[in-house]
Amino acid sequence: MAHEVEMINGQAQLAYVGDVPWHGLGVEVRNDMTPEQIMVKAGLDWTVEKEEVQTVSGVKIPGKKALVRSSDGSVLDMVGDDWNPVQNTQAFEFFSDFVMAGDMEMNVAGSLKDGKNVFALAKIKESFTILGEDQVDSYLLFSNPHQYGKAVDIRFTPIRVVCNNTLTFSLNSKSKNFVKVGHRSVFDADMVKEQMGLASEKFAQYKEMAEFLSTRRYNTESLIQYYNEVFPHRESRTVSAFEDLSRTAQLAASNIETQPGAEFGQGTWWQAFNSVTYMTDHVQGRSAESRLNNQWFGYNQGRKINAANKAVEFATAS
Repeated sequence: MAHEVEMINGQAQLAYVGDVPWHGLGVEVRNDMTPEQIMVKAGLDWTVEKEEVQTVSGVKIPGKKALVRSSDGSVLDMVGDDWNPVQNTQAFEFFSDFVMAGDMEMNVAGSLKDGKNVFALAKIKESFTILGEDQVDSYLLFSNPHQYGKAVDIRFTPIRVVCNNTLTFSLNSKSKNFVKVGHRSVFDADMVKEQMGLASEKFAQYKEMAEFLSTRRYNTESLIQYYNEVFPHRESRTVSAFEDLSRTAQLAASNIETQPGAEFGQGTWWQAFNSVTYMTDHVQGRSAESRLNNQWFGYNQGRKINAANKAVEFATAS
C-alpha cells in the first residue's frame, strides 16, 4: 500500500510530538521544538524554484515552468509564469511569533504525496470541556501545496481528545476560521494573521456551538432526517426509517452508541454530530493515512462543515 507520507531512502518525511500519527512513521521530537527545528527534523528544509521547460530539440515552451525541488531536483508539478511558490520556511515562520510567545507548540509536520503538500500543525494552548469530561483541544493547520491549482490553506482545527476526531467550525459563525491564498498573489503572513483574527476568539465561538448542541436532544424522526441530509441518496426517495437511509448514513448511525465518547451527551445533537466526524475520520477510507489526508485536506472537510450546520439547524428546531 502506498503511503500518503513521503518516503525518502526509507525515512518518512514527518516529525511529530507525542502519539504517532501514521502507523509508526516519522521521527518523534520534543514539544519545545521551534518551527524551524521541526521543519528540519521532518526533512522539509528544501526550496522550490521555477525553471524553464523545453522540448528535446531545445525549444522553450512559453508560459510553462517546471516546479523543481532543490533537495533532489525532482519536478513537483508544471506551473504558469505567474505562479508564486511559497517556501517551506515561510510556512513554518508563520508559527514563530505564536510559539515564541508561548501561545502554541509545534505538533506535527510532514510532506505528503511526494512533496506536493507540506503541512504543519501547531497546538494552541487552549481547550475546553463539554459535560465535565469531554475535552476539545485547539490546533492551527498550515497546508502549503507545491502543486498547480492548490491554494495555501490555514485553518483553525478543533480536535476532540476522547476519539481524536477532527471537528469543524460551523459556517454560521460570523468569524472566518480559515484562509486560502492562491499562488497568483504573493503570500503575506501578516495579512493572513489579520484575516484569521484571534484563535482564542474562534475557540470561544466553537465552545458556544458545542455547548448548545450538547443541551438539545434529538428524537428518532429528526435523527433519521439529519443523517439523510448529511449523507443523501444519489436518487430522490422517501426516507422514514433507518433502513431507508443510504449505506453511508446507516454506517454513521450505527456508530452513535459505540463511538468513543458516546457516553457524553447521550441523546443530544453533540452525540449525533460526533457520530458523523467519527465515521469520516476513523471508518471511511482505505487506510488511516488516506482518512487523515481527507479529513484535513480533502472532501471530508466540506462534509463535516455541512454536518455541523445541519446539527445546529436541527438542534435549534428541537
